[in-house]
Amino acid sequence: MKFFSYLTDAEIQYVHASSLEILEETGLIVRNAKARKRFADHGAIVDNETELVRIPAEVVEKYRKMVPPTITLRGRDSAYDITFPRELPVVATASSAPDIVDPATGITRRSTSADIARIAHLVNTLPGFDLFSISTLADDAPSDQFSLTRFYAALKNCVKPVRTSVYDVREAKQVIRLGELITGSPEAYWERPFINFGYCSIVSPLTMDYDSTETMMYFAENGITAYGTIAPMGGLSTPLSLAGMLTIMNAEWLAVATLAQMSKEGTAQIYNFLPVFADMRDGAYAPGAIEIGMMNSAVCQMARFYNVPAGGYLGLTNSKVSDAQSGFEKGMSPLMGAMSGADFIVMGGLQDALMSFDFGQLMIDNEISMMIKRVREGFGFSKESASLQEIKDTGPAGMFADNPSTLERMHTATFMPELADRNLREKWELEGSSTIQQRALNKALEILSTPNSAALGADADARIRAEFEGIVAGESQLQEGWERIDIGSKLPTRARRINRRGKATQRH
Repeated sequence: MKFFSYLTDAEIQYVHASSLEILEETGLIVRNAKARKRFADHGAIVDNETELVRIPAEVVEKYRKMVPPTITLRGRDSAYDITFPRELPVVATASSAPDIVDPATGITRRSTSADIARIAHLVNTLPGFDLFSISTLADDAPSDQFSLTRFYAALKNCVKPVRTSVYDVREAKQVIRLGELITGSPEAYWERPFINFGYCSIVSPLTMDYDSTETMMYFAENGITAYGTIAPMGGLSTPLSLAGMLTIMNAEWLAVATLAQMSKEGTAQIYNFLPVFADMRDGAYAPGAIEIGMMNSAVCQMARFYNVPAGGYLGLTNSKVSDAQSGFEKGMSPLMGAMSGADFIVMGGLQDALMSFDFGQLMIDNEISMMIKRVREGFGFSKESASLQEIKDTGPAGMFADNPSTLERMHTATFMPELADRNLREKWELEGSSTIQQRALNKALEILSTPNSAALGADADARIRAEFEGIVAGESQLQEGWERIDIGSKLPTRARRINRRGKATQRH
């Protein structure tokens, strides 16, 4: 399949050469002393007083070529393991929203571990999503079990690959211990480690922080599946231009990839990004901007140049509800990513600039994902599908509906949505004039009203609860008060909680 692209070969080479020049001449600040020593031991020029690290071009070139061309993300059930690049993009939920739109009241509130369990249950059943990137934070997590709580509620209810970030190495070890308890022993877990992590060790512009860099090195040293995300903000932490953002972001990705290979050669990576342009009228964070899709096209080209998988946060929106703005923002950039060759698309469930999760939106995004995958399946042109003989046999003024080939292809030739309405207006009105959000919430309720076939077994759960005192329940149970919406009725008014926490949260 040919992919859409913006950059010429000469422009790709210029971005690469400029990135090498930035790393060699300007350098980057590295807050972690262990990382500075590692850079120095492998040929970088390090000033420990200023924490500045300059990496010669030949050093970057040596280590970036060690990045493998594929990555494998594993699930609790090996049948759901995914290795990519592959023909179809891997689609994941977006992660780490602090809030959730309560499905019973419609009012935004803090998310909890029970919400994570319900979302995991849903993701496990939705064919559009290949990976559960844990969608929300958990306000009820014990203070010493924050990331453990999130992973536990997710892994207990989903056999697909699960991932999110952790704050530090202590949390990473705690989550890995969770995996060992699920499998029954450390040996069994490390035969096929199925927990996946993320990190964001770059703070644009050109700064590597302490904790995320420490965890990145720990993951690499121990062969733990993890990938980083570069998350610049155009106009604030990068130049206010597409090309300028790409150049600095590419330099930052090369720096992280280089340190990962210095930590352990052959560490798998994704060229993964969350670039956002600030709305310079007021500095607003604008992840729904079309420029995100445009940037992804260029990122895909750079990833192919480096022979590594390309990924990005694409189906995001600034809208607070599942409205027309949400639809076009969540549809346009993921489709552009798919047409540009994105291997990994993070898109599902979040609204309001990654601040809130909505169950109905997750269901809608599942259909968007299925459409994106349908596009990437390709046109399927062949002499057989061109149907020359069928056209001749049917002839002028003929009807193709009763041809055997039409019956054979009716479920494969086109994508059949469950939520999108295709009825005549009269039928739609007779059935209550429903909105897609109403239909989506009802579908989510229907799924969550059935037992979760993917739920963790009792023996494994008993081992976990015996080791981690005070751990949350982690059960997928239908929320009290969540009832089927009578089609024709209005949804509860959406409201926002005002008392946002001031504490920064990891978002990737």
